[in-house]
Amino acid sequence: MISTALRWLFLVSFIVVTIGGNVLVCLAVGLSRRLRRIANCFVVSLAVTDLLLGLLVLPFSATLELRSGHWPLGGTLCNIYVSLDVMFCTASILTLLAISVDRYLAISAPLCYPRRVTPPRVALAITTIWVTSLAMSFLPIHLGWNTADFRIQNLDWGVWDEVEEGRTCRFEWHNNYVLLDAFGTFYLPLLVMCGMYHCIFQIARKQVRRIRAATPSFAPTASAAATAREHKATVTLAAVLGAFIICWFPYYTFFTCMGIGAETNPPTTAQSVVLWLGYFNSAVNPILYPALNRDFRRAYGELLCCRGPRWRHMSTTICLSCQKRVPLSSEHRDTHLTNGHTHTLPKDNQPEGKGLTPQKTNGSNIADQTW
Repeated sequence: MISTALRWLFLVSFIVVTIGGNVLVCLAVGLSRRLRRIANCFVVSLAVTDLLLGLLVLPFSATLELRSGHWPLGGTLCNIYVSLDVMFCTASILTLLAISVDRYLAISAPLCYPRRVTPPRVALAITTIWVTSLAMSFLPIHLGWNTADFRIQNLDWGVWDEVEEGRTCRFEWHNNYVLLDAFGTFYLPLLVMCGMYHCIFQIARKQVRRIRAATPSFAPTASAAATAREHKATVTLAAVLGAFIICWFPYYTFFTCMGIGAETNPPTTAQSVVLWLGYFNSAVNPILYPALNRDFRRAYGELLCCRGPRWRHMSTTICLSCQKRVPLSSEHRDTHLTNGHTHTLPKDNQPEGKGLTPQKTNGSNIADQTW
């Protein structure tokens, strides 16, 4: 009972963190003007993919874990569940690949980046990712490409049917198709990502050398700052690529070995561990990719502390409305309260029938802070 309760608590917490983190990413991009850039379309697409995984797949996967692999909903729903699982995981991996390519284009040729990465091309790339993921998930399972005799799996499995021992709802891998699937959805994207991030790191190192060469010997501060930027770039790339490899490499290695060996009954514990380790990448993406960006961290803070642009605009509007309702005589003067500074204006200088308008503070207009 204690073991079951701990597993239940862990799985539910994992699902909540995955859903909540990816919802936070979508809200941050939607409510922050600083984050409404074309490059963040891939981040939002990644968050939507991981969010759908948390909503449509992880609850069923957790149910299978808690029921020791027993699936009561029949073969048709099992095939749909497995197809969705493969589709969202594939879309997540391909979106990570698109993010690496986008970052390489932004760093290698920043002046040409706006001309290369346009909204139609980004929309085409995201559409291609989803269509490819859909084709690589639903077609093999519903055409029988993944089974040993090329028959569609689970056709003889009805709802609430008792099945033989060892049978569970999972993606079967009994022929060489597993090599094509693993290479196309993981190993090839991994090689491309390694190449992209290697090029990004090399470009960053060249920029640091140029800064050091242009820094006078009596100004070590700039050189120290360049060294710090190089270290930060190294840590960032190591975190991004390392999380991807740690989460997905064990699963696809296990997946490939079981397929080549035509293993019909893989070890249950090992399969669960590598599967949920791959799912962990969807939970850590909202932390790694956006949180490494300063604007995302600021947007997170505003969302969690209710200090966003709408909140500030609402507070300003309430203050101005209260000031507008105060009865003023001819001997009184109007008072503007702007960021803690009080400016007194004669009433005769104000046009009749006009309310108070926001004043410019620190070079920006309060009304401009609204989105």
